[in-house]
Amino acid sequence: MTDCIKLRPGSTYDGKQGFSYFEGIARETAGSQAICMHLLTIPPGGRAKAHKHATHETAIYALEGRTVMYWGPRLENRMEVEAGELLYIPADMPHLPFNPGPGVARAVIARTDPHEQESVVLLPELDELIP
Repeated sequence: MTDCIKLRPGSTYDGKQGFSYFEGIARETAGSQAICMHLLTIPPGGRAKAHKHATHETAIYALEGRTVMYWGPRLENRMEVEAGELLYIPADMPHLPFNPGPGVARAVIARTDPHEQESVVLLPELDELIP
C-alpha cells in the first residue's frame, strides 16, 4: 500500500487471548507490513489466557489503571504495570496479564506482527498455574 491511513478505533474483535480489542493498525485494516497497534481495555478482574506471540515482540504503553503480568516459561515471574509505564515482551515469551481492579486498565499495544492474531499461541497447560 502506498497511502497513509488514518483510523479511529471503534469496532472490536475477540482475541484468542480472551480479551476484546479495538481494531487498530494491522495488515487487515491499513495494509501494514511489519507492525500492528491497537487499544485494549481490561475490565476489573479481567484475565487473559496464558499465551505467547510466536517470533514477534510486543510493546505496551499503559494509559490507565494497573495490571499484573505473570511471565516466563512457567509463568514464574510477576510484574505490576501502572499508567504511564512502558512494557516490553520479547518474542516467544509466555505471559498472562490480568487486571486486579478496582478500575479498568487501558493500554496501547504494538507488535512486530502485522496481523492482529496470527502469531498468538495459546498455552492452556500454563493457565492453571495462576489461580
